[in-house]
Amino acid sequence: MSATTTGVHAGAAAEALVDDVLARLAEADRPEVFLQVRDREDLVADMAASLAGGGPLAGMTLAVKNNVDVAGLPTTAACPGYAYLPERDAVAVARLRAAGAVVLGATNLDQFATGLVGTRSPYGAVRAAHRPGHISGGSSSGSAVAVALGICDLAIGTDTAGSGRIPAALNGIVGIKPTLGVVSTDGVIPACASYDCVTVFARDVHTAGRATAVMAGGEGTRRWPTDTPLAAGPGATLAVPRELVAMAPGWAEAFAAAVDRARSLGYRVVEIDLAPFLAAARLLYDGALVAERYEAVGGFLDSARGADAGVDPIVDGIIAPARDIAAVDLLRDRRRVEGLRREALAELDRLGAAALLVPTAPFHPTIAEVDSDPIALNSRMGTYTNFCNLFDLCAVAVPTGEIDEGDRGRASFGVTVVGRPFHDGPVADIAADLAGDAGSEAEPFAPWPLRAGAPAVDLVVFGAHRRGGPLEHQLTSRGAAWRGPVRSSADYRMYRLGTEPPKPGVLRHPDGAELLGERWMMSPAALGSFLDELPRPMQLGRVTLEDGTEMVGFGCEPTAVTPEADDLTERGEWPIG
Repeated sequence: MSATTTGVHAGAAAEALVDDVLARLAEADRPEVFLQVRDREDLVADMAASLAGGGPLAGMTLAVKNNVDVAGLPTTAACPGYAYLPERDAVAVARLRAAGAVVLGATNLDQFATGLVGTRSPYGAVRAAHRPGHISGGSSSGSAVAVALGICDLAIGTDTAGSGRIPAALNGIVGIKPTLGVVSTDGVIPACASYDCVTVFARDVHTAGRATAVMAGGEGTRRWPTDTPLAAGPGATLAVPRELVAMAPGWAEAFAAAVDRARSLGYRVVEIDLAPFLAAARLLYDGALVAERYEAVGGFLDSARGADAGVDPIVDGIIAPARDIAAVDLLRDRRRVEGLRREALAELDRLGAAALLVPTAPFHPTIAEVDSDPIALNSRMGTYTNFCNLFDLCAVAVPTGEIDEGDRGRASFGVTVVGRPFHDGPVADIAADLAGDAGSEAEPFAPWPLRAGAPAVDLVVFGAHRRGGPLEHQLTSRGAAWRGPVRSSADYRMYRLGTEPPKPGVLRHPDGAELLGERWMMSPAALGSFLDELPRPMQLGRVTLEDGTEMVGFGCEPTAVTPEADDLTERGEWPIG
């Protein structure tokens, strides 16, 4: 096929994909979701380039919250008087575009990302995707609904107090909120700059992870530490709240069902006192930390007051009083947050918990209910989300079911897996498990931090460290990620060693055979600690695989193989189970 013919077919495919997206947008009939949609001609051109480029997000469409810059589209932060026309994309948008994502348009939000309800916009309240009388959640309201309605594949949101998790939960989709600073906020209008985070919405954890991996890293971002864990592993411990507060009827029961599912999947569940988490959550709006919101946009609000700038009065009422907060009060509350963080993380450590599991949202109000009590209901909405960025934690929100609320209809219910900073891999691992979105045995999903540059080392194992083996825990407890089966080159022999538990001794031999093993990946620090505890006669060295690749792998001291040792070479693998 000639290059010209290929180009014709790519162009036709691009037109078909774009027309399908625009048809879904028209069919949804939700004018409040998008503030701008790009011209069809521009979308087709970008889609053709995306398909030809073949990046990791090729052919996927992207919606962008309108407090994040997209070159050529006005950035309004849902305030018409604030609008400006950016010359370049925000870093996160540029990275997604470079990977093949096609920007469909800019989405509505709670003005200046101040709210968890999705109703604080002069462009209209964004209705829940499948429950239009109810709120969509915010502030990333339009982005979440665009994904939930199937209009686009991916969407960018931002999350300071839960804006990338609450709308995910209320609309039955996935929201990844990575560790603070892993994704650049360059080109994002700040809400509270110290706690802002760019997030991703998708309909499954794997897709959201692919996009997050693309966005992460680069100049000005936090680097992954050398002890970054990649996965949670089987039997990990989850902490759950000892008591639930602010939950609507039926919502605590839905959370209990999600906890039961975690147990059925093999997770160990322990209870934790959520008091320090909840105390910090209240400080985000009820204390001096709101001063950062005034620092971000307070000057504009002061100048716009009385003018026809489209300022939402509720947003103005939250931000404007923060101009009078004293520096000493801000410092006091920051110290208070740090003390609560130490207390909370110490308890997670004491319990041996890999992550904290909480309800994402405690209820789902109607738009009319929020209109009648906008401050109190918004505050209640953030009960289980507000503390996350204050404590420098990562989180993934996933749907886990529905709640029958009788005359009110069926509500989407979801949970959030919350982890320590840079524990994004284990958190996504657990979240995917709970959502039924894990990879297959033949092709497990690569942890997204691995694809985002988290340092890792390959390790090939042949015996008791394989999945289901008695020593697998020595890998999983160090955050190692299973990457699938491998075969060695035909240069090895395997013998049974007289160790406890029994292990194979693998030796390079000219008269050898291919041996079945497994590939794992772990952080350099984890590999170092593993090697430090490795007992004789086991050794780590270079192992050649059937395709000629060399990786770190298990061997043993030659003197450990006695003439009486059972030769398992012809069998080709160590028996598991």
